[in-house]
Amino acid sequence: MLAVIAGYLVGSLSFAVIVSRVMGLDDPRTFGSKNPGATNVLRSGSKAAAILTLLLDAAKGWLPVVLVKWYGPAYGLGDGTMAMVGLAAFLGHLFPVFFRFVGGKGVATALGVLLGLSGWLGLATALIWLGMAAVFRYSSLASITAALAAPVVYVLADGSLWFMSSPVAVAVGVMALFLLYRHVENINRLIKGSESRLGKKSNAGAHASQPARAPAKHGHRHPPHADQKSTPNRNR
Repeated sequence: MLAVIAGYLVGSLSFAVIVSRVMGLDDPRTFGSKNPGATNVLRSGSKAAAILTLLLDAAKGWLPVVLVKWYGPAYGLGDGTMAMVGLAAFLGHLFPVFFRFVGGKGVATALGVLLGLSGWLGLATALIWLGMAAVFRYSSLASITAALAAPVVYVLADGSLWFMSSPVAVAVGVMALFLLYRHVENINRLIKGSESRLGKKSNAGAHASQPARAPAKHGHRHPPHADQKSTPNRNR
């Protein structure tokens, strides 16, 4: 139970918000999709901030899992605890206690959890995401596809790349369901054709790149044309 609580607290660190504050960027919850995640941070125009957010969000899912994997057996902690800790870190990202339970969609954190459970599983899922993103240029579509593929890959590769564990299979399946739930709005936008593509800046990032315009001069009137003659006021 202590390990699960610790995993949730680590997952509750919303690095999209933290990194943006440290680097002096706009809060990712105020522009674009308003999602505190690496993709929305990228819309601010800072690739460095987006990459750092991605790495830290993935690390907070990976670290609790591997700590249990490496040191848990000495304390009687097995696959069940490892699966629960990974799921707790993922849910911490979705519902962070430090940010009023308003978190991101959990793609990077879920990838970190998968890498912690099995490097091969995480790598396969990441390649699926990269392939879909490269072809279609939609982060949401890549995330949805990878989320659906992860539990399928885990079950199908049983006995070859790893030996399937029922608690781990359940945790991976639950994460996939939550990822689909968090992408409902994206699915609707994909159907309507209004979903933003990767690399598209939001207004927050566009403002910084627009040149400042000279202020308009008020009260200035153009002189009358030379051919125009003033007409006397007949009422005088």
